[in-house]
Amino acid sequence: MGFVTTTRAAATVTASVLAMLAATAEAEPGLIIDLGGKFDSSFNEAAYTGAQRWAEETGGSYMEAELKEEAQREQNMRRMAERGANPLIVLGFANASTLREVAPDYPETTFVIVDEVVEADNVKSVKFAEHEGSYLVGLMAGMASESGTVGFIGGMQIPLIQKFECGYKQGVKSVNPDAEIVSNFVSSDAAVAWNNPVAGREITQAQISQGADVVFAAAGGTGEGVLQQAAESGILGIGVDSNQNGMEGAAGSVLTSMVKRVDLVVYDTFQAAADGTLEPGLTILDLEADGVGAAMDEHNAELVSPEMEAAVEAAEAAIISGEIEVHDYSDDDSCPVE
Repeated sequence: MGFVTTTRAAATVTASVLAMLAATAEAEPGLIIDLGGKFDSSFNEAAYTGAQRWAEETGGSYMEAELKEEAQREQNMRRMAERGANPLIVLGFANASTLREVAPDYPETTFVIVDEVVEADNVKSVKFAEHEGSYLVGLMAGMASESGTVGFIGGMQIPLIQKFECGYKQGVKSVNPDAEIVSNFVSSDAAVAWNNPVAGREITQAQISQGADVVFAAAGGTGEGVLQQAAESGILGIGVDSNQNGMEGAAGSVLTSMVKRVDLVVYDTFQAAADGTLEPGLTILDLEADGVGAAMDEHNAELVSPEMEAAVEAAEAAIISGEIEVHDYSDDDSCPVE
């Protein structure tokens, strides 16, 4: 037992020394891409896009690492902090427990976590009102569906993804109270849930067999398979996180995408650090802050009727004003509609 304690103490001292040395060098911001890869056409790619845009527009540079497996979370976080990355952005709820352990060892580094809250003096947490954006795309799904049955495919059955699911259900039911909503989740294994297009295709086919003619995927890279299978089967898909309306193999069949502006979080974080204005604490990006929304562009223009667009605009205004209250599953783990 004494050996374990001594080893941990030595590791903490070493980490603190390295952190102080890193702080003396000119800091560069850092980004750790999560499981699924930076070209997942979804959450990770949005973050990467924001970092690249910042670098191109400012001439700045940043450090980057990419997770290949769960076991690398702590190693990558510590390694990037020791290299002097400041601020250091980590993506996704799965980093929260690791960050709670790591952040105190690097007090001179500002960490930023997206999609979870970590309370520490050197951590900024950013969350999104996914339920609000999901309500809008659910409304669109309910209006577009001819069968009266729509689908939802989530990566993992966890509160964050159920937050998407519940908002989506509310949106569907707001325009079609009798609609049937088929829900499935890809896997309980994070390494599988977010990067399995084959599973996405299989689940989509299963939902089509149950009558679904619109399917919303909140499953990272797995969603590529969902959207492509939907297109090949002649039904509509709904993308997530990034604007996936023009995805190769699916363009023209993607009704809309529930966009989370992760790109802006990364861009604004890097810029705030450069300006010396980055502060720890919690930021929540909702419809009013343009943090979430339903994507409209040339790729889905023919799929979105004027009536549908007007309904989305009216619902967005009503949500912002408080006239429509969309249930936040992460605050209360129940959903008022099924």
